[in-house]
Amino acid sequence: MDFSSPKKGFPKKRCGVLGCTGSVGQRFSLLLAEHPHFELVAVGASERSSGKTYKEATTWKTSGSMPENIGELTVTLCDPQHFKHCDVVFSGLDSSVAGEVEDRFLKENIPVFSNAKNHRQDPSVPLVVPTVNISHLDYIKVQRESNGLDKGFLVCNSNCAVIGIVIPLAAIQASCGAIDGLSVVTNQAVSGAGFPGPSMMEMMDNWIPYISGEEDKMQPESRKILGQYDVEGKALVDRTDLKVSATCNRVAVTDGHGACVSVRFADRSKVPSAEQVKQAMKDYVSEVQKMECPSAPEKAIAVMEEADRPQPKLDRDAGRGYTITVGRVREDPSGFCDIIFTALSHNTVIGASGSSILNAEAAVLKGYL
Repeated sequence: MDFSSPKKGFPKKRCGVLGCTGSVGQRFSLLLAEHPHFELVAVGASERSSGKTYKEATTWKTSGSMPENIGELTVTLCDPQHFKHCDVVFSGLDSSVAGEVEDRFLKENIPVFSNAKNHRQDPSVPLVVPTVNISHLDYIKVQRESNGLDKGFLVCNSNCAVIGIVIPLAAIQASCGAIDGLSVVTNQAVSGAGFPGPSMMEMMDNWIPYISGEEDKMQPESRKILGQYDVEGKALVDRTDLKVSATCNRVAVTDGHGACVSVRFADRSKVPSAEQVKQAMKDYVSEVQKMECPSAPEKAIAVMEEADRPQPKLDRDAGRGYTITVGRVREDPSGFCDIIFTALSHNTVIGASGSSILNAEAAVLKGYL
């Protein structure tokens, strides 16, 4: 990742990664190895990998070779005692074990940013997409108070497919008014399934119109991310009026989740034009960009005018993988919905590990780390 020069005054932080040998853990490790302020000092995995060097324990599947500065780290068990020297820990654990492990880290007063699904719908845990609702990090104060902590906390990032749609939705709503319904059809990359994922025989000359549990996440996670604090700032209130109809497909693409989105506005008397929606996305500037977080992209959303864009091969790395690309913005001629567009996100950067790292950068600047 090509970072600009280190941000003046941004403190160095020692980081750990849980589930370091998996696909999400590898992406965490790669991004941290190249980070100007975050130093990877501890990696954890299962008992099978414990005691080996990271290089010995890992079948590296992330683009590019394993950075030399992390290959000699010794893999430990995912136990808080091995991560006490870390300022922050990133969890790339599988959901089968993540819930229990992350609870133990929270109880041991260690800050954790999680990519796992286990705590996303816990009302005491912020669910944060960095270019949408970074203000929800302020709920850390409430979480700490209720758990008797002075520095630990648990923050989740969202499902990779959800992240790709809520960013353009946030931009549209900020300028054009509330959306109360949307239909989404996703085309999701095989890397989203983790390693080893679907076999070549399954995916070659094929696509699979089902991803277990994926459609069930779309509505509740979108509602939580696009929600607000209550009047006293003591609880997060979901957007319960937002209806999301979703169909999720696995396609033969390495990285890059696509979504065909049709939206309906709540105020039927003030439906914006396609040009107004395009402009809303072009003008959108998130708080992490204003804060000048090191990983924040120049553009949260890039609007494309070409008739056949965005495409994974051409556009998934926009903004180093932190920018959502949107194209085919048009009015729905049928009148069934109002606006239709296609969105593309890099599912392992802004859709997973990069989202957590950008959340952590914001937490540093907000004084929580």
